[in-house]
Amino acid sequence: MVAMRQPARSTAHLPLEVPAEWREGLESNVLAPLARTSWRYFAWIGFLAVVIAWAVVMYVHQLQTGLVVTGMRDRISWGLYIISFVFFIGISHAGTLLSAILRVVKARWQLPVTRMAEFITVVALMVGGLFPLIDLGRPDRILNMIWYGRWQSPLVWDFLAITTYLTGSAIYLYLPLIPDFALCRDRLGPTAPAWKRGFFNLAAAGWTGSAVQRRALDRAMTIMMIVIIPVAVSVHTVVSWIFAMTLREPFNSTVFGAYFVAGAIFSGVAAIIILMAVLRRVLHLEEYITINQFKALGFFLLAMSLVMVYFNASEYIVTGYKMEAGAPFHFHDLLVGYLGPYFWFYLVGGLVVPALIITFPRTRTIKGIVFAAVLVLIAMWIERYLIVVGGFRVPLMPYTARHYGPSLTEWSMLAGAFALFALIISVFAKIFPMVSVWEVVEHRGPEPGEEVLEFPSFGSTDAQAPEVAS
Repeated sequence: MVAMRQPARSTAHLPLEVPAEWREGLESNVLAPLARTSWRYFAWIGFLAVVIAWAVVMYVHQLQTGLVVTGMRDRISWGLYIISFVFFIGISHAGTLLSAILRVVKARWQLPVTRMAEFITVVALMVGGLFPLIDLGRPDRILNMIWYGRWQSPLVWDFLAITTYLTGSAIYLYLPLIPDFALCRDRLGPTAPAWKRGFFNLAAAGWTGSAVQRRALDRAMTIMMIVIIPVAVSVHTVVSWIFAMTLREPFNSTVFGAYFVAGAIFSGVAAIIILMAVLRRVLHLEEYITINQFKALGFFLLAMSLVMVYFNASEYIVTGYKMEAGAPFHFHDLLVGYLGPYFWFYLVGGLVVPALIITFPRTRTIKGIVFAAVLVLIAMWIERYLIVVGGFRVPLMPYTARHYGPSLTEWSMLAGAFALFALIISVFAKIFPMVSVWEVVEHRGPEPGEEVLEFPSFGSTDAQAPEVAS
């Protein structure tokens, strides 16, 4: 059923000008994690499983007791669950969206990291989609929305948008994997377990690398590129409408759609940088993921930070100028009140500091860019906290504003979500090649001594040269 030697069929279509030795090294390095597993991997999986098991225990406790075990009450009825839902859906957007845009413009530097970006989209959607079910209290209530949901409800739009995006992203992830599944089938056939050989054989879909198959794959990927970009933009726009369609003061904004999309791309690029750094170190991909990829995404992060500064300035200046009912309380809460420390960390630590780190050549290194991405990711979670909790804290009637603090149950759910995210990525990394081998070889090949990206507008060279030209 499975070929026991390496035939020419899965690599015969590759360009002859690419050195065979370099290509062989690329394939061996990328496929090595699929063939060998250390005890550290099982220890890591065990740790994640313990965290997820604890979250499941706490969720069962919530089912038995009710949402009273959370910090949510009638005045603040949305809390950490909805915050985390918006956060995970947000980081999912940059993956497939960024990959599709870069494929369309044929950016060569992105080829080693596109698959990681696409994995983030699918996994983040899978994890983020669980939070509305957790927030319902009784998960069977989701059937009421399916059978009795009204088309006028933004919640129904959200359900359909996320389902469509998850389906499209899974297809978009699978298509470029087909040639690499064929490579795994041919290279790992003699050594892989029977279940893995069967999986590779089935997932490769009979790929031989013929001209007809290549044209069909190119057409399919082109179609998905064109389709997935507007779908990705529409999904987080619909997520924002859950807030913007209400009359509550901080949510009642016509720019929430564009603001949420920009924030999703901002946090998503940060997530890609962090995952890229982790997999680069763990899977020993330093030769293929170099300073070039980090600098390119770092400049993208810098550009998005400026976009976020613009949206925040537009929102707060216009709202603060008018100071309609509810706005004075909200502004006081953000600037010097209960939410003040979070708000200023978001502005300074999430927008200004990362931009400065990336702007200056001395700090524009791999470690510096990764640190900036970590700050952005933390700040963007806090930004969702400010939107949700800050919005519900504005009194709708003459009553005292309530404070909100997530309970142990809610923190356990969040920890379990991050553990589930890491677990799925870890398992995928042992089944799927995390670098698109055929694209790197066919469209790029080795480039000794060549700097892939140059940004002359910044006018100075980086203190850290590329570690290995890719």
